[in-house]
Amino acid sequence: MRGRDTIDALASGLAVLADAIAIFGGFLVAIWIRFNSGLITVDSMPPRLYFMYGWGAAIATIIILFIFRSLGLYVRPQQGRFSGKIPRLIRATAIGILITTALAFAIRPEDFPPFSRLALALAFLTILLAVIVERYILFKLEIHLAKKGAHTRRVLIVGTDDVAAHLKRGLESDSRLRATVTGFIRTRDTDTTPTVPAELIRGELRDLESILDTHPADQIILSDSNLGHQRILEIILACERNMITFNMVPDMFRIMTGSMDMQTVDDIPLLGVSRWPLDYFWNRVLKRLEDIGGSFIGLLVIAPVLALAAVLVKRSSPGPVFYKQKRCGENGKEFTIYKLRTMRIDAEKETGPVWAVENDPRRTKLGSFLRSKNIDELPQLWNVLRGDMSLVGPRPERPHFVEKFKDDIDRYMRRHASKPGITGWAQVNGLRGNTSIEERIKYDLYYLEHWSLAFDFKILLRTFSASKNAY
Repeated sequence: MRGRDTIDALASGLAVLADAIAIFGGFLVAIWIRFNSGLITVDSMPPRLYFMYGWGAAIATIIILFIFRSLGLYVRPQQGRFSGKIPRLIRATAIGILITTALAFAIRPEDFPPFSRLALALAFLTILLAVIVERYILFKLEIHLAKKGAHTRRVLIVGTDDVAAHLKRGLESDSRLRATVTGFIRTRDTDTTPTVPAELIRGELRDLESILDTHPADQIILSDSNLGHQRILEIILACERNMITFNMVPDMFRIMTGSMDMQTVDDIPLLGVSRWPLDYFWNRVLKRLEDIGGSFIGLLVIAPVLALAAVLVKRSSPGPVFYKQKRCGENGKEFTIYKLRTMRIDAEKETGPVWAVENDPRRTKLGSFLRSKNIDELPQLWNVLRGDMSLVGPRPERPHFVEKFKDDIDRYMRRHASKPGITGWAQVNGLRGNTSIEERIKYDLYYLEHWSLAFDFKILLRTFSASKNAY
């Protein structure tokens, strides 16, 4: 999934760059027409003409790019016809020119002559023309490249009616979606007249989990909106356990909600759970930059503390200084986590994998202190720098517990949608160690649903004073 997200993000980034060039160039063309083309009479030539209007062009470019973004003109993959995007291009360009005009007259330096209103009016036309031509070229280019690329999104459709058949045609006819329908799932045992190819029917809805074992999917779309709420919830939870995107074709007379994303495929509406902030490529880039900077600086700052702690650990009890353990990270992928050793080396020899508890007899005397101050977690800054973890996120769990909880606790696997963290919203609220998993999940999901850099900084600051259940 990340590969497709990266392609879409690159396409979006290319569109931003192309738009910037078109907007800036269109503005300068308008200045040339107004003052240098000879088509319009010029009473007096403003001094430093292109320097003065170049600033206006730069400001207009930034403003219009932000308006384009707010109107969803950088969402990828693109859907629909190009003609459907022209009204938004016109609206965004007009608003941008109006804002630029207001700013030009409000903050013009005293030594600058008044801006030409005719030049600004011409700029609307030249920018709009340049953007439409540039956008049309990109639109055709994206379609061409999509046709050449592989269809990597595997889609299972739950339903075998006319809507399901129409959905298959729509998904596979739009190459930009890069989707292949790998099968259909019956929703009713009595459905004897399906309108989809019989050879693509993979089984009954009650066998969904086993079907996914033999026919892996990246997306499941429910086309039968007559299923009961409980059945729909079961499908959503199965998708979350298997890290699969869920969408459904809504019955618009029964389902009205503002917390869902709405898409269309060949005029069929698809309702899906709203994307979380870290589902967006550029937010992940920001978070990764935060992690790289924070972990690099953190390792430099804590090097003396880590060195001292390492010496004390070595002297306090026999065994290695660092403790290595397998944990589940982003998308459930296992990685090796590093901590300062705080327990004796045979701590789980008799019990197997268990959580630490208050006054845990397996801890060393020094280990109790290191845990209470969160010093034992400091080596994980190396995990962050490597890209296994983030500074802030749901704490990574051991594979043994992940297998135990993913089928027993609703939405448990959804917490693996992003990189795990050294600290997290659940941890700074005292939910660590042998505490309620259900409560931890609530806090983890709240964090993922409301992520921002400011939220990360708040959690990092609270981490220094968070000692509840640190045993």
